[in-house]
Amino acid sequence: MATVSRYINHRETVSDEIVNRIRPVMQELNYVPLVAARNLASRKTGIIGLLSFTVEYGFFGPLVTGLEKTLKENGYNLLVATYPPDHNDEIAPPIGPHNADGVVVFSNTLSEERLAEWYGMQFPIVLVHRTAPHSLPIPCVNVENKTASFKLVEHLIEEHGKKQIIFMRPSGYQEDAHSRELAYKAALKAHSIVFDPNLIIGGNYDQGAGRQAMEEFLANNPPSFDAVFAGDDDLAVSVISALQNAGLRVPEDMAVVGFDDQRFARLFVPALTTVHAPTEEVGRVAGQQMLNVLRGQPFDCMTVLPTEVVIRQSCGCCQ
Repeated sequence: MATVSRYINHRETVSDEIVNRIRPVMQELNYVPLVAARNLASRKTGIIGLLSFTVEYGFFGPLVTGLEKTLKENGYNLLVATYPPDHNDEIAPPIGPHNADGVVVFSNTLSEERLAEWYGMQFPIVLVHRTAPHSLPIPCVNVENKTASFKLVEHLIEEHGKKQIIFMRPSGYQEDAHSRELAYKAALKAHSIVFDPNLIIGGNYDQGAGRQAMEEFLANNPPSFDAVFAGDDDLAVSVISALQNAGLRVPEDMAVVGFDDQRFARLFVPALTTVHAPTEEVGRVAGQQMLNVLRGQPFDCMTVLPTEVVIRQSCGCCQ
C-alpha cells in the first residue's frame, strides 16, 4: 500500500519495474484515487473559494480571471459560489472551512460575526472591495474610490457646467458605493452646490434594476437634473437606456458617467466616461495575499490599488 501511495502521489522515486507492475493493475481495476479520502488524510482540498452575493456584475469576469490565474499557477483550483447576505443567520455558506483551504469574500457577502467566527478558527480569509471588521487583521484588497469619484464629479461641474447631478447607488450598504457617494457630496460642497437628497437614487448594481429606478424617477419628477454619476458602468448603461427611452439624448441633454471602466465602456455609444479600476489586478493581488496566508508568510492588511478618470463622450467631451 505504501509503495502504491508513493507512486500515485509522486512523493518518492518508484522504480520502473514497480511502475510497470502498478499501472496495468490500476487500468484493469479502473482505479482512480478518491480525492475526498486524500483530502481527509492531508486536511487540504487544493480549493480556494470566491464567495459573493451575486456574480451578475460585469467586472466579475476580470476579477475571477486575475484570481484564478494566480491560484492555478500555485496549484490551487478556484470554486465560485453565491451566498445572499440575508442568509447569514439561516444557512451555512456553500464554501467555507468544511470544503476549502481558504475563501476570498466579496464586499458585504458575509456578516462581521461570520468573519470573526472563521478568523477565530484560523481559517484563511481575504476580503475584496471591503475593509476588515475592527480588530480583525484580515487582508483586504480594494481600489481607490474617493479621489477618482471626486475628480469625476468635478469634471462634470467645471468642464460642463453641471449642477444638478444625480448619484445612483445600490440598495443596502456597500463600502465602495458609500465611498463614492461621500466623494460625490464632497465635490458638490467644494463647488458651493447645495446637496439635494432627492437626487440620490437607490437601485441595485444590476442593469434591469438600474433602468427601472431611473424610469421611476423620470415618471415622478420633471427632468430638472443635468447629469448622472452611476455607481458602476452597468448602472451607467441602464441609465442611458432609460434616458434615451424617455426621449433624452446623451450627452446632449444629459451627461452620464460611471465607474470601473468595464470592457464594454469604450465600445458603447456614446463611449462611456468612467473611472478605470484595475479589477483583474484586484483578483491577482487577492490571490497572492491568500497564498501568503496559507504559507504563513507576511501579508498586507490593506491594499488599495490606484484608479484614474477616463474621459470619453458620455460626459459631453468630444474625445
